[in-house]
Amino acid sequence: MLGIVLTALGAVLFAVGISFYLRTKKELAALAVVEKKQKRKKTLFLVLVVISVYMVLTGIVHLLYPASESEGIQVKIWAERVELFGFSISKSVIWSWVIMAVLVVLALILRFTVLRRMQETPKGLQNVLEALVGAVSDYTESQAKGLGNGLPAYLFSLVLYMVGCALLEACGVRAPTSDITVTFGMALITFFLINYYGIRRKGVGGRLKGLASPTPIVFPLRIVSDIAVPVSLACRLFGNMLGGMIVMDLLYTAMGSFAVGLPSVVGLYFNVFHPLIQAYIFVTLSLTFINEAIE
Repeated sequence: MLGIVLTALGAVLFAVGISFYLRTKKELAALAVVEKKQKRKKTLFLVLVVISVYMVLTGIVHLLYPASESEGIQVKIWAERVELFGFSISKSVIWSWVIMAVLVVLALILRFTVLRRMQETPKGLQNVLEALVGAVSDYTESQAKGLGNGLPAYLFSLVLYMVGCALLEACGVRAPTSDITVTFGMALITFFLINYYGIRRKGVGGRLKGLASPTPIVFPLRIVSDIAVPVSLACRLFGNMLGGMIVMDLLYTAMGSFAVGLPSVVGLYFNVFHPLIQAYIFVTLSLTFINEAIE
């Protein structure tokens, strides 16, 4: 019954809105000078038309797919597991393999197409690749200087992996980065890099001396704070990614069969823009901790 009412009401509003919109548009076209108040009136009728179309679409969807009783939202810290060749494997691992396989295939395609025909003056895709690589290298150098090309290459790969996770989430798949085990693994790599570059730059003695600066009394506290770094990074990324997933699930659950259009618009932030922000934060924090270790 609600679907029928919504569809009928939307159809009536559409007829009224489009009629007044076309009439107002014709009147404005005949005027030599159009005032802002008159333009605003036209815009309001256009908004009414858009709302009415949305009401009709949601009403039709509600009629075709009536809402069923919801079982509520269940949130798990760890992703579900599946049996594969006799082994119990997390879905996060499987989807990570998929992302890595896609990245490897794309890298091979670029290696045997674009990179084999590199030009002095970059054009097209070569220009895009050089801009991306240059941006990551310059940002790494600005945050932690003199660490070579290995670190920017790793960070660039990390960002691509997180972009792949964001695309999976946009397709309705739970992103691997919303699994605490995945984010903790990424944070452990950062923890290893912090100590690796710290020891490479200052030696083992210099690294230990830096932990005991400015006084040996703070040495135990610095050890604890260093151990807390991967925990903090992992929980920060996991919490933000899981939070975005929960918000989208709540929106779909609350709207039910009326979830037409609006969730997709909201998803542009929580499934695309928000993960990219988290990738930037993770990379920035990693470089900050590495820079502290080599100073």
